[in-house]
Amino acid sequence: QVQLVESGGGLVQAGGSLRLSCAASRSIFSINTMGWYRQVPGKQRELVAAITNVGSTNYADSVKGRFTISRDSAKNMVYLQMNSLKPEDTAVYYCNAHRPWDKPNNYWGQGTQVTVSS
Repeated sequence: QVQLVESGGGLVQAGGSLRLSCAASRSIFSINTMGWYRQVPGKQRELVAAITNVGSTNYADSVKGRFTISRDSAKNMVYLQMNSLKPEDTAVYYCNAHRPWDKPNNYWGQGTQVTVSS
């Protein structure tokens, strides 16, 4: 089992930056992939960025070059640095941990609101 706690959301003007943090209750080396997803009302949750336990990353096309996912293994933390924010980045952001050998194999944080004003 994994518990995840996000922090760092808030209100920012377009062009600004925010850093989201996700604290995991166990070593992130025991988690296959950690990621950030976002969701707006009426739409499906979408992947923003992910990082594997060997450090490979991938990003949604809409955030490439603006967002960076990183981790601090010693602290069991994963971060999402968001730069050049746009109003369309407004959403609830969720931290995810994927352990394919668990049932269920996905764990979610409670979400943190990011609002970008124009």
